[in-house]
Amino acid sequence: MPVGLPMKNPSPYFRRMRPAWNVLALLGLALGGARLPAQLTAVGARPNIIFILADDMGYGDLGCMGAPDIKTPHIDRLATEGVKFTDFYANAPVCSPTRCGFITGRWQQRVGLEFAFGYMVEQFRRVRGEWVPEPDIHSLGLPLGETTIAERLKNAGYATGIFGKWHLGYRDEYNPTRRGFDEYFGVLTGHADYYRHVYFDGTAVLREGLQPVQREGYLTDLLNERAVKFVRDHAKHPFFLYVPHLAVHGPFQAPDAPATPLVTKENMLNGTRAIYRAMLERVDAGVGEILAELDRQGIAQNTLVVFSSDNGGERWARNTPLFHHKATLWEGGIRVPCLMRWPAQLPAGKVTAQMGITMDLHATFLRAAGVSLPATKPLDGIDLTPLLTGQPARERTFFWRIDRTNRKQHAIRQGKWKYLNDGNTMDLLFDLEADIGERTNLGYQHPELVKQLKGKLAVWEQEMDATEREILVR
Repeated sequence: MPVGLPMKNPSPYFRRMRPAWNVLALLGLALGGARLPAQLTAVGARPNIIFILADDMGYGDLGCMGAPDIKTPHIDRLATEGVKFTDFYANAPVCSPTRCGFITGRWQQRVGLEFAFGYMVEQFRRVRGEWVPEPDIHSLGLPLGETTIAERLKNAGYATGIFGKWHLGYRDEYNPTRRGFDEYFGVLTGHADYYRHVYFDGTAVLREGLQPVQREGYLTDLLNERAVKFVRDHAKHPFFLYVPHLAVHGPFQAPDAPATPLVTKENMLNGTRAIYRAMLERVDAGVGEILAELDRQGIAQNTLVVFSSDNGGERWARNTPLFHHKATLWEGGIRVPCLMRWPAQLPAGKVTAQMGITMDLHATFLRAAGVSLPATKPLDGIDLTPLLTGQPARERTFFWRIDRTNRKQHAIRQGKWKYLNDGNTMDLLFDLEADIGERTNLGYQHPELVKQLKGKLAVWEQEMDATEREILVR
């Protein structure tokens, strides 16, 4: 918990604990914000942290984001009782690199992970200074030299659990239980049949820790059950719970329909908006179960809950009012909902246009837990909490890149301005405050601004490419 921030509407438990908390706060200040020893923080001052991540969800697919046809009352509750971001971004327009950005707290380009693992990927290993193609799609993962958010929180005394989609390495050495998580149940790859839990090539991908397992049931339900159990099992000790759902990523298979055909490459993307709606509403039901368990355990007040998506929506999604979709650098591919509730610290019902990005959650969670930010490999993300509790809004600059053989896109957003190069066709400049749908190119009116933004983008790309990397996934 950041030192020095007043507690909003503290529960009776925290009113009783306030003297102890004041001592801890003073000690934290004396240590210059350093992590407090576990025996001193065991009194309950440190918050629990829950991050629920939807997959391929559209910007306009939640009730609180204007969805006319999907009912998400439990997710919407996070907005009502917390903070809703209107200008929050995914680190990338596809899943693996965004997850890498969160897990490491840094630009995913620094580790060479720019696209999603799978059959569409172009991937290489560095061998004696040369990039050598790696044909095995299941061979690479988040480099073992990278420190994860789970490792940092576990070292600070947190119980750590992940239930859902990993997609940062299929082999055992990349397994979440070897990257800082105490518990893991979920799918290692980018998608799975929701009933049979296999990849579309037939590979069995469901794991309990390191062990392949078979379970009966709809995958979203299984993940929800495990997430709730984790909260119940660890309610008396600070915990970090990461719930990266596979929904609403294809295959599009509705809950309560076990006769759904086996997923194949051919039927992978078949579906309807109605199926998509049912899939997302089942995610919402799980959020409701988690929130109810927090209430039952009496720990909701000091639990930070964040909900977001890993990139923009795909074919059955509603990205309104944004343009385009997943796998592009138009707003529809990278701008995502983000809701953040922490009753002990954050205001309720706040809507903010403060820019944020997925990797900010790494720094935000560390600072909430009282953990010092790393000095080596410093984080690229920032702690968002002060910007939501009184500090003035901060102008920020974000960068994105798709650098595949068959697709080139580059983008930068600085303040209200966004520059986009889509396939080297022309320079595009948009005022996102006035034109969120990116319909009016203002580049010809502001040539100097275009030049400035292109220059900053080039400097960022040079910095990323100069970083030592052992893999290149694009």
